[in-house]
Amino acid sequence: MSPLLFGAGLVVLNLVTSARSQKTEPLSGSGDQPLFRGADRYDFAIMIPPGGTECFWQFAHQTGYFYFSYEVQRTMGMSHDRHVAATAHNPQGFLIDTSQDVRGQINFSTQETGFYQLCLNNQHNHFGSVQVYLNFGVFYEGPETDHKQKERKQLNDTLDAIEDSTQKVQNNIFHMWRYYNFARMRKMADFFLTHSNYNYVNWWSTAQSLVIILSGILQLYFLKRLFNVPTTTDTKKPRC
Repeated sequence: MSPLLFGAGLVVLNLVTSARSQKTEPLSGSGDQPLFRGADRYDFAIMIPPGGTECFWQFAHQTGYFYFSYEVQRTMGMSHDRHVAATAHNPQGFLIDTSQDVRGQINFSTQETGFYQLCLNNQHNHFGSVQVYLNFGVFYEGPETDHKQKERKQLNDTLDAIEDSTQKVQNNIFHMWRYYNFARMRKMADFFLTHSNYNYVNWWSTAQSLVIILSGILQLYFLKRLFNVPTTTDTKKPRC
């Protein structure tokens, strides 16, 4: 075997070995800049075009709890179907859960570290776009919330009790923030629905008023023609 072929075989073997032994924790990158992982939670609204798909990626560590909630606030276009399809995939690309409704939630425990994919598909609306409000992120139960794998210092019983109480208060505040976002989603959806109904009633009332006025003018015109008396002359006389 030639030295060139032997060296190529060693390179391939090293690549296969490194691929099999790769950890779920994403690498920081070859340069000095660390890998951008984003925040732990997001909430915003997005427009999805007719038949379009929008995807997002959220980083999460192991032993975390992932939450994803959405609500269709309004539709624009010819179609008024407010249903959308939501899917969640793990870092390996496998499907975790789906939801097809006007509003829904996808919650699960994170079994591996990496970027989880969230997708929204406007497949039920081929002639209209939809505005969807999103609220997703990840939180961690327990005293270690930084997940940087640092050695924990030995604390006395008093400081441990304070830390546990503070952690419980922080978790309760976080869940209160989630419920507040649910209320915001419903409030905006109700606002857009009320605004749409208001515009619908105004336009329909205007159209009916114009039809009534036009029909009254036409009736008056035809009634007036019934009482028109034609003028008679020697050459032009009414027929018997």
